[in-house]
Amino acid sequence: MWMDHRAAEQAVRITNTGHGVLSRVGGVMSPEMQPPKLLWLKENLKESCWNKAAHFFDLPDFLSWKATGSLTRSLCTLVCKWTYCPPEGWDVSFWTAIGLEDLLENNASKIGSVTCSPGSPLGDGLTQEAAADLGLDPRTAVGASLIDAHAGGLGVIGADVKGFHLPCEDQPITSRMAMICGTSTCHMAISERPLFVPGVWGPCLSAMVPEMWLNEGGQSATGRLIDHVVKGHAAYAQLQEQAQQRFPFTGENIYNYLNSHLSLMANSCSAVDLLGSSLHVWPDFHGNRSPLADPTLKGMVIGLSLSQTLEDLALLYLASVQALALGTLHILEAMKEAGHDIRTLFLCGGLSKNALFVQIHANATGLPVVLPDQMEAVLVGAAVLGACASQDYSTIQEAMGRMAKVGKVVQPDHELQSFYERKYKVFLRLIAHQREYQAIMNQR
Repeated sequence: MWMDHRAAEQAVRITNTGHGVLSRVGGVMSPEMQPPKLLWLKENLKESCWNKAAHFFDLPDFLSWKATGSLTRSLCTLVCKWTYCPPEGWDVSFWTAIGLEDLLENNASKIGSVTCSPGSPLGDGLTQEAAADLGLDPRTAVGASLIDAHAGGLGVIGADVKGFHLPCEDQPITSRMAMICGTSTCHMAISERPLFVPGVWGPCLSAMVPEMWLNEGGQSATGRLIDHVVKGHAAYAQLQEQAQQRFPFTGENIYNYLNSHLSLMANSCSAVDLLGSSLHVWPDFHGNRSPLADPTLKGMVIGLSLSQTLEDLALLYLASVQALALGTLHILEAMKEAGHDIRTLFLCGGLSKNALFVQIHANATGLPVVLPDQMEAVLVGAAVLGACASQDYSTIQEAMGRMAKVGKVVQPDHELQSFYERKYKVFLRLIAHQREYQAIMNQR
């Protein structure tokens, strides 16, 4: 649902109001947030949906309601995606300005009148019906939810790093950034005071770690982009055949094959990264979430030839991964300028299992990458919430410090620093050129 951009026009209208609420979403309303989606529903499905709906939920709150019968909403969902701002609550002037003042009727019962911090126990725990469906005991504690990416953040960012010789050791947790990498990527950074980062969502109080401010950068298509580039290439069928021949029994995927193939192409004399010297990608095939906050941007590829071999596919795959890593660097630079001091990246999600993706992120950003010992970090984060709701731990901070563990550390190859500095200059030129071309074509 979040990836559905049909409310782009509504998002632009909301941005054009210039309302003060927008300062907490990077200055620009994204079509991936709930106000424009709600406005789209009202304008397009008024009779069949809008007039009949008793409640509008974010998925995490819907699941906790189904589990417990409690209408209490998590601060994570409301603050991050619905513009709720504790302790004041809903901004009446904002919802009125965008034409959704009817949602505030009956103490805003349709979108949430009671809130709590993630991990707070909800209702009396599992209802009889939910317990039967799940095969668990009635009244089993249920913690107020987190958005899946934010749960992944909890599952990695609080790990004890002593003995791993990381720059974030003996530093506050604010020196870490969690990256939850899957279909899209979310870049989670926390701070002790509110930091306003243009084009980056937040600051959001208690949206992930209680009493800490969250900034959430992101890329709308990462795993989705890599799949699009690889599976749409003329050599994709050949790739599938070759991967099946090399790994007939182990179940290795096509990306492991591509990583191995790139290593062979590079040979032992040079780094794989250098194969991307003459092929450059701007990765916003589904718009830019951060730090430009422009859903109208398009992807770009510079350096194509008429050749369509498996080697060309491997190079395009490499250039796409490098572009995503440089997009992360772009977000880091914006956060640094606003006051963040990020020294270590903590990755989880499906793409964190791709060794090339991880190594290139370390190389391009110049920062070490920590991988969790439990790769399903979103589940660890959800377990943190449950452990707090059941009072096995007294705070989120205590629970994530005990339950999140370091699995592996990937260090950057500093010999590639100059290469990525040059590659990043090209990266920034690409977006400048795209906007220049748009301006030319918009001339009358």
